[in-house]
Amino acid sequence: MNRIGKSAVQIAILCGLAFLSNFLVAQFSLPLPGSVVGIALLFGLLQLGVLRLEWIESGANLLLAELLLFFIPSAVGVVQYRSLLFSHGIAILIVVVAGSVVIMAGSGLLATQLAWTRRKS
Repeated sequence: MNRIGKSAVQIAILCGLAFLSNFLVAQFSLPLPGSVVGIALLFGLLQLGVLRLEWIESGANLLLAELLLFFIPSAVGVVQYRSLLFSHGIAILIVVVAGSVVIMAGSGLLATQLAWTRRKS
């Protein structure tokens, strides 16, 4: 199978997991977003060996490489709320920047802790 076909199948697997997680959230009225359940499901399947990384790696890398495209609809949507941006723009900016800093710091600390733990064992 060529590289494009392989990536397409891998993306289809990831989309299937996303649809399954959204279905599970709706079916069981879980108080979590489908994307969070999907990440947990994907992690569990990878850890249990049910799903091998090689089966989804190139498709996931392709999606990550094009991640910016997924934010374009959100950026276009923001333009529709100019009055909100003019009246509360500074507060929104502070929340976005503070949230980004907290997420980056948390991710960095977690990665450092995981690396330290792996080196130790």
